[in-house]
Amino acid sequence: MIPSALLTAAVGAALTEDAPWGDISAELFLPASARAEAVLRAREPGIFSGGEVFAAAFSLTDPLIRVVVDGAEGAAFAAGDVLARVSGPARGVLQAERIGLNFVQRMCGIATLTASFVERIAGTGARIVDTRKTTPGLRAFERAAVLAGGGRNHRRGLSDAVMIKDNHRELLASAGIPLERALREARERMPHTMHLEVEVDSPEQLPPVLASGVVDTIMLDNFSLADLREGVRLIAGRSLVEASGNVSLDTVRAIAETGVDVISVGALTHSARALDLGLDVSIAAHS
Repeated sequence: MIPSALLTAAVGAALTEDAPWGDISAELFLPASARAEAVLRAREPGIFSGGEVFAAAFSLTDPLIRVVVDGAEGAAFAAGDVLARVSGPARGVLQAERIGLNFVQRMCGIATLTASFVERIAGTGARIVDTRKTTPGLRAFERAAVLAGGGRNHRRGLSDAVMIKDNHRELLASAGIPLERALREARERMPHTMHLEVEVDSPEQLPPVLASGVVDTIMLDNFSLADLREGVRLIAGRSLVEASGNVSLDTVRAIAETGVDVISVGALTHSARALDLGLDVSIAAHS
């Protein structure tokens, strides 16, 4: 569920960007009394996501527009399926059409790609998660779509979990601060409810992380399959093991079979294509 205030703000901003002074074309060619009916129809199969966002585009444009969403969040659909129906003042329907489509096509695309990754690793015990590689301002929308596709969400942002990456390690090393000590001191200062994750680039970087004894998740970044298996063996259940780096549909199964717990996939949000959905509009008789 996307927070209501965020939903209104983001969709409202998109509508303002597209029609800051109204839809000139519709206002010139359609009488104010004209009414329209429209059907959101799939032109290819996929996983549905974004129904509430699609509906918001129309209701924020004109409260008199009625939207009935037929697709359920996370449900599979086939080409030709009706996903939503729209009716109301024609000017508003046409003004909101592109914004509603942009959101729902993008979210369905992310959900569908996520479902493909989840299907590839079925039975391995690993889980697919997203990353912070999201469209600025639309993270909540894109992460909702990942959930609809059967994936999981990583940390929302920099404020809700501690994650030590390569740049942090380099800065610590340049300051002469041992990583093991830094991790223990950070854990002492952290709230007891907060998660601590550390990224490593090679098996040689694991010993101080393991020696600290305070890390919840260890990310093995761009490891070979052999190194992933060795990393899982060395960590030996003391932390969750996350694999990351250039994960694709062709490689994800083999990565999952190394025994990692989590596979983070930036492509879920930065490389998903918009799904092909269409809004078929017909103008009804006006009063």
